[in-house]
Amino acid sequence: MDFLKSILAQSPEIAIFLSLAGGYWLGKIQFGKFQLGGVAGSLLVAVLISQIGIHVDNGVKALLFALFIYAVGFESGPQFFRSLGKQTLKEIMLAAVLAVSALITVIVIAKIFLFDKGLAAGIAAGGLTQSAIIGTASAAIEKLGLSASDVQHLQSNVAVGYAVTYIFGSFGAILICVNLLPWIMRRGIRDDALAAEAAMLKGKRVYSSGESPALPDLIGRIFLIKEAAGKTIDQLESMGRFTVARVKRNNQILGISANLVFQPGDIVLLVGRRIDVVQHEHQIGNELASEPGMEILVQTRNIELTAPGIINKTIAEILDNQKDIKHGVYVLSLSRQGIEIDHNPDTRILRGDIITVYGLKEDIERVSSVAGTTLIPSDKTDFVYHGFGLACGLMIGLAVIKIGSIPLTLGAGGGALLSGLLFGWYRGRHSMIGNMPIGASTLLRDLGLAGFVVVVGLQSGQQAVTTVSEQGLSIFFAGVLVTLIPMIITLLFGRYVLKYDNASVFAGALAGSRSANPAFGEVLDKSGNSTPTTSFAITYALANVFLTLLGPLIVAFV
Repeated sequence: MDFLKSILAQSPEIAIFLSLAGGYWLGKIQFGKFQLGGVAGSLLVAVLISQIGIHVDNGVKALLFALFIYAVGFESGPQFFRSLGKQTLKEIMLAAVLAVSALITVIVIAKIFLFDKGLAAGIAAGGLTQSAIIGTASAAIEKLGLSASDVQHLQSNVAVGYAVTYIFGSFGAILICVNLLPWIMRRGIRDDALAAEAAMLKGKRVYSSGESPALPDLIGRIFLIKEAAGKTIDQLESMGRFTVARVKRNNQILGISANLVFQPGDIVLLVGRRIDVVQHEHQIGNELASEPGMEILVQTRNIELTAPGIINKTIAEILDNQKDIKHGVYVLSLSRQGIEIDHNPDTRILRGDIITVYGLKEDIERVSSVAGTTLIPSDKTDFVYHGFGLACGLMIGLAVIKIGSIPLTLGAGGGALLSGLLFGWYRGRHSMIGNMPIGASTLLRDLGLAGFVVVVGLQSGQQAVTTVSEQGLSIFFAGVLVTLIPMIITLLFGRYVLKYDNASVFAGALAGSRSANPAFGEVLDKSGNSTPTTSFAITYALANVFLTLLGPLIVAFV
């Protein structure tokens, strides 16, 4: 044991990665239908390892959480700002109910267990995992007019209450959001997340890595000209939504021109909509399985629409003025600030819209030259953009606004979240900057959150266990009640009064209203997409204000 302690003392990062490995292994184990998940499992393993005695710098915890919350904000920035409005009243009410029920719960429990002001505030800070309560409560204690020794005693009790209850504060929130909420709603988080994503995409199927449709909409087919002999390329293309990509005559590849007339025995490669090619094949000729020299590459590219000639015009107006813009190019989707929208003749194009097109390289380049800029896929992260974004967020978190004698601050987490939302929104409008591949974003989220939780467990686990053994289980039990009661009340209020009907969205909102970052990470993992992020971001921002205000209120009323 001494040898292991010396190793971990020299390199505490070993403890972090051991906790992650053991926690995610433990999180995969199923107990009936119950499964801890990687985040909760990492927390428990970290508490176990912490009993050896390990020091991990607070800066590590702050850095990991900043990476996690910034990535979350960046991914959901466009959707977040678009969703603000009357529809967020539910999230505001949810956060307010949790804060009020938490205040009442803490006061009642303090009266029952005869806790002093310091212990009550500490239990609130740990049970609600809102560390800012420590600061606001300690500041309020200093203004009570007590002796220096009494003030020190109460402030010490704040730290004790926090240390004992913080672990279950994190763990209990996961149980409520990931296990109890779906059970009460009789709905699965994953299923509802997929349903919400499908509604947002308006029924469009999103394929996972390695998936593709068995009947693709766009195809290439080779025909031996028979019935189409005597027709020009322009006449053939006018029959349907397909393009003549290559023509071969007497073993020679011909140049493509609109007035080229087909002769019997010509071999032609058509690229276009499958339904049109199949529908008209009897008017073209016999299909061939293959033909040397007819191989050709097509591309799928995103084009950011910025050209003055098409901005604020409808698609019909654009096609009327530039009839050849669509030749050889097929529109797969049109998105605005990260959300796909319908593209029909009456759709008006706005600056920054992104169109996804399919076609030959030269055709895509032609469209790009008159419409905007081709966005070349890249696996590189724009560290200039995101480094500046994180720095701005952390600086925002340093700002303190005082309401009377009560200091309010977003903190590093709130600042990084706000910055991520803003920089994600800006990236949605200016796609040439701020690239962050999905894999990079996923790594930041997963490693940031799990690492943050592990550091919390390594820092607080030993002190929590020691304090419980010395002072009994009353403080720990009180913390359990403070964690569970307000969340259960808020869960029932959200379900039966606010009428939340999507488990994924509701779980995100509930986790945010308790500023329960580990719970949100587990909800995000269960969802499999970013559906719960918007509701979480709104209630999380509100919770940072509402719950911080509880510190002086608890000191005043206990």
